Amino acid sequence: MFGQIKKVLILAPHPDDAEFGLGGTIAKLIADGKEVHIAVMSTCEKSTPDGFQKGVIIEEMFKSCQFLGIKPEHIHTFDFEVRDFPAFRQDILETFVKLRLELKPDLVFVPSSSDIHQDHMTVHQEGMRAFKHTCLLGYEMPWNNFGFTSFVFVKLTQLHLDKKMAALNLYESQKQRSYNNINFVTSLAQLRGGQIQQKFAESFELIRFFDF
Repeated sequence: MFGQIKKVLILAPHPDDAEFGLGGTIAKLIADGKEVHIAVMSTCEKSTPDGFQKGVIIEEMFKSCQFLGIKPEHIHTFDFEVRDFPAFRQDILETFVKLRLELKPDLVFVPSSSDIHQDHMTVHQEGMRAFKHTCLLGYEMPWNNFGFTSFVFVKLTQLHLDKKMAALNLYESQKQRSYNNINFVTSLAQLRGGQIQQKFAESFELIRFFDF
C-alpha cells in the first residue's frame, strides 16, 4: 500500500510515542527506501523520572530514532509543555503548516482519534487541519485508546518487531512503564497479525488516503 509513497512524516506528541505506535512500520518503511521524518513536539523535561538528568528523554529519543534508521537531520524537535498542548493549539497548528510546506510529505501518521491523552488529541486534531490534503493514518496507543478502529494493517517480520523492541529499550528512563516490555509489545503485534492471518502486524486508523 505504500508503493508510491516516497516521503513520510510522523507527528509524535512525546518521545517514544512513535516507537510504541509504529516502530515496526518505521523499520519497514526505511528498509523499503522511504524518507522518514519525525516531529517530536515536546522534550518532556517536566516528566523526567527521579534519578535521571533533565534532557535524558530527548537524548534517548535521538538514539532510538537513529537506531530505527531515521537520519538525524530528519528528526525535528519542539518544546511545547507536556500535558499543556491544548493551550498552544494555534502554535502547534502553525508548526505543522510550516512542516507541511517544508517537507511536502506523501503520508502523515498522527495519534488516533480515539486517543484520550490531551496532548495526543491536540496533535491529532491540528495534524488533520494542517495535512487535510495528505494521506493520514492514526497510530495505536492502547493504554490511551477508547474504541480504536483497526482498518489498516502493516505486516511485520520478526526483524521489524525486534528492531521496534530494541529501539524502545534505549529509553532507560521509561522502563518503569507497565507497557514498556517485550511481552506487551509482542502480544499486541501478534493480535494485530492474527487479524490478517499473519504472525505480526501493526494496525492503524484510516483517516484519509489518496490513490497515487
